[in-house]
Amino acid sequence: MAELDQHEGEQDLEKKIEETRQRFKNEFLQDSTDKYDSRDVERLQTDDALVEGYLTWRLYDVGDALKMIDESLQWRKEFGLNDLTESTIPRWMFETGAVYLHGYDKEGNKLFWFKVKLHVKDAKTILDKKKYVAFWLERYAKKEPGMPLTVVFDMAESGLSNIDMEFVKYIINCFKVYYPKFLSKMIIVDMPWIMNAAWKIVKSWLGPEAISKLKFASRSEVQTFIGPEYLPPHMGGTDPFKYSYPPLPDDDFQTPICDNGPIVSEDETESKEGEMEGKDALESSFNSEVAVKPKKGWRW
Repeated sequence: MAELDQHEGEQDLEKKIEETRQRFKNEFLQDSTDKYDSRDVERLQTDDALVEGYLTWRLYDVGDALKMIDESLQWRKEFGLNDLTESTIPRWMFETGAVYLHGYDKEGNKLFWFKVKLHVKDAKTILDKKKYVAFWLERYAKKEPGMPLTVVFDMAESGLSNIDMEFVKYIINCFKVYYPKFLSKMIIVDMPWIMNAAWKIVKSWLGPEAISKLKFASRSEVQTFIGPEYLPPHMGGTDPFKYSYPPLPDDDFQTPICDNGPIVSEDETESKEGEMEGKDALESSFNSEVAVKPKKGWRW
């Protein structure tokens, strides 16, 4: 009986996917083909997992999924996602270490770090920073298709000047609209009490489908979600990782996963302990010089 129900469920999903594609073609492509990148349209017609992601996130409501697809594909064309490469992003953004992929949570999900103290609001660079986040998400989507991410906002030593609500809303939209089913959880670590009001607003943006994914944690509580081997010392962890660029620090994909997270061999452990030394003074220089020269830090 269970096998029959599963078979019927798969047939229903196939019908929903086909209906979504047909309605997209009829309702969105007739007079507006220039709204989208043709490569994204082609992928929508051939990649079942992509369409399923939108349907699942919108609780299999085809109409809602189509609105999400329309918004997502327009965004992808506007930001040139299919042609976004490391060389098209300003080098100083990579050098700051404000955003990067590194490590795993206890469920084996890749960690996407935002070091909030390195962020200062600046309207002049907001578009480039949005593209920078999109670069990381697109890079990960291609390397690990279908695998969720855990976002970590490291709030240590941050204040109100480090919060740009427009940019935070953009990050939320990346997971609500542009990359459905990508978000495993969003962990806010060591949040100063003065930011409570701001994060209440962020909570409202997440919506009911994602609100359960938002986790607030102190430095001691964060180890509920992430083991000490992937936490920096200021969070009580033992990870010796030091961000450095170049190269990009996220090339440890396809790590074998066990029940408690990724399996790390002795050789990998030794290599990890010796990698990415130097640039220890980078963070302190951002705090003192970020307001003077963008290439020394990241103005938000």
